[in-house]
Amino acid sequence: MSSRKLRRVHGLRSEIVNRLAKDGILTCKDVLQKNVLELLKSTGANYQEVLAIQKAAYSLWKESDHQKSFFQTTLVDLDKQLHGGLKCGTITEIAGPSGCGKTQFCIMLSVLAVLPQDAGGLDASVIYIDTEAAFSAKRLVEIASNRFPDLFNSEESLIQLSQRVYVYWESTCSSLWERLQRLEEDVISKRVKLIILDSVASLVRKEFDSRVSRNLNERTALLSKEAIILKYLAETFHIPVVVTNQITTRFVGEGPGVGNVFDKTQTFQDADGGVGAEPEDDDGSRVTVALGNTWSHAVNTRLIVQYLDEKFRQILVSKSPIAPFGTFIYTIQAEGIVLERQNSLREELGGNPSLQNIQVRSAF
Repeated sequence: MSSRKLRRVHGLRSEIVNRLAKDGILTCKDVLQKNVLELLKSTGANYQEVLAIQKAAYSLWKESDHQKSFFQTTLVDLDKQLHGGLKCGTITEIAGPSGCGKTQFCIMLSVLAVLPQDAGGLDASVIYIDTEAAFSAKRLVEIASNRFPDLFNSEESLIQLSQRVYVYWESTCSSLWERLQRLEEDVISKRVKLIILDSVASLVRKEFDSRVSRNLNERTALLSKEAIILKYLAETFHIPVVVTNQITTRFVGEGPGVGNVFDKTQTFQDADGGVGAEPEDDDGSRVTVALGNTWSHAVNTRLIVQYLDEKFRQILVSKSPIAPFGTFIYTIQAEGIVLERQNSLREELGGNPSLQNIQVRSAF
């Protein structure tokens, strides 16, 4: 992690950064590979300031070198499947239908990020961008006090928790874009190690009609710019970025007509502009993740959440650079997301054949 950019070194003047850049010294690693005389020549600074630069670069390198590679969700079986949890420096997407627990998952992750490192947390602040007014401070406190009763057992500890979760409500695409452009400064000043965007889909699907080619192009361009910023923040600060996404329906047209952009060749296309495989359902439709292929390529890990019945839900590891496909059954309880053990689950499901033989659709 010694490749950290020098502009992140606390107290390093911008003119010094620019002088070093002219000599190709851009990162902490570059500084640590130079001796004092070389740095004196490059910076034009005095001896004491050069020593301070070396010390600051070494401190940032040491801090970065001890950063975690994964952020544990505390869902033991899921973390094991993901080889440690949500990979830092990448974007993880949680996609699924409304009410299935995406926001619950994100609020739980917010609690986990604030925890001390010796308790499995990141000991840091969280930026939570809410585009659907779904975040609940009451639920944050409820999950914390029930999941970690020994750590959050007083009003003071719960207040400290709430003060480290910075919630921004953005109701338009333009306000969200402006917020994303200002995030880097917030990450540094607030010691943020987790960014959550809940949700990435709601605003663009509300403001852009993807059935119109021009709107689809504009929306794709906006999503691409948002993805670039989120990936930059994840990689630069080596932190996990979590986004939630909605689902959409892919269907087959039956020929030209009002509201039907498909021809008689039965081209299969979704409402978000992506082209997929043949449909599976009798009505010529199936459910898939929203926002199409362009956004999908920006996501490193994709978790799908879906209903099984009124009580049980399912997490699917649908996409990961390191983890194989996997499924996990969960419920939503006072302490947040809780995985169900498979043996006890089979007993509880009893003779319900629709749940005992769970079929996962390849659409995801």
